[in-house]
Amino acid sequence: MKAKYQILVVGGGNAGISVSAKILIKKPDAEIAIIDPSEFHYYQPAWTLVGAGTFDMKKTIRRESEVIPKGVTWIKERVDRFEPEENRVITAEGNTYSYEQLIVCPGIQLDWDKVQGLRESLGTNGVTSNYHPDYAEYTWKCLKEVPANGTALFTNPNTPIKCGGAPQKIMYLAGDYFRKKGWTGKTEIGFYSGGKVIFGIKKYADSLLKMVKKYGIKLNFQYNLVAIDGPKRIATFEHVQEDGSVTLIEKKFDMIHVTPPQSAPDFVKRSPLANEQGWVDVDKHSLRHNKYPNVWALGDAGSTPNAKTGAAIRKQSPVLAENITKVLNNQAISAQYNGYGSCPLVVGYGKLILAEFDYDNVPTETFPFDQSKPRWSMWMLKKFVLPWMYWNKILKGTA
Repeated sequence: MKAKYQILVVGGGNAGISVSAKILIKKPDAEIAIIDPSEFHYYQPAWTLVGAGTFDMKKTIRRESEVIPKGVTWIKERVDRFEPEENRVITAEGNTYSYEQLIVCPGIQLDWDKVQGLRESLGTNGVTSNYHPDYAEYTWKCLKEVPANGTALFTNPNTPIKCGGAPQKIMYLAGDYFRKKGWTGKTEIGFYSGGKVIFGIKKYADSLLKMVKKYGIKLNFQYNLVAIDGPKRIATFEHVQEDGSVTLIEKKFDMIHVTPPQSAPDFVKRSPLANEQGWVDVDKHSLRHNKYPNVWALGDAGSTPNAKTGAAIRKQSPVLAENITKVLNNQAISAQYNGYGSCPLVVGYGKLILAEFDYDNVPTETFPFDQSKPRWSMWMLKKFVLPWMYWNKILKGTA
């Protein structure tokens, strides 16, 4: 294994693979290495559908070795720290790798242990999460075991998360599942969110509130999950009152779908690359680091104030690939990212709202119709078109 590379990419997920592929299309002689310890690569957007019993988990998994672009070196190690003043990265295995240009895209960290009792409860007693590949299928088992007069809870933390709509998507699918059994109004569905609104863009929020009413969902805002007692099936929330005081609230459940608190990876947080919040500190348009001009970031670990989604990465990767290629060719950079994000909001079986928006939360819709209305065609996009695009186009740098 070489010790120095022209471009070193930290992270072999959607961002790292797709941006590497795009750079190679623009500059076939680029020397790129990806550092990532993972054995498997996942198509995570489909885990919501897995949890609803309508997608095969096996189709979301491939070996990492299968998706590394041809010509890219894979360093199967775990990054421990960055030393940007010396242009090098140190791995947990004790190896040092130098670079001319560094791209940081390790994704977001799931902080399971910030909820007391969560880690040991997952996969038992109706405690589940579509955010983990080991439990998405268990979500479907939990849904089927909720009794007619039971209680199903769905949580959303008070931290940034990847795929901001995911905590709600499985809730709407559960609501539709119970509706088809004739249980609407009998089965309690509770949404407990650390946030203050259902969705940050009114056009889409209004449509979601109609689905909330349709399924009889009870909304509870500024409720942050802090503990779970699996055997007793009790969830404990911190509830922020209007006067700012905090009270502890306990709630019984038959099933609970937990979206864990999330943050930048620890090795990013403690590095010179991080801002005060722990994210890689980059210009939100050029994706170039604000202090180190040969450092770049895209995806969930970056400080760009956009929705943390795969759709955002699809718009970020061509910008970063264009700019870094210009730098390698001693040219001025010019490509800019406008904050585009997309959230395919599944609101029932065969029903999807396709939310698309930019940094200013202005809807930037692709299709010539009102995307805030639930549509079967957008469900087909989510279930069939986008997974195919991911494996065959996005990871290959051609979409």
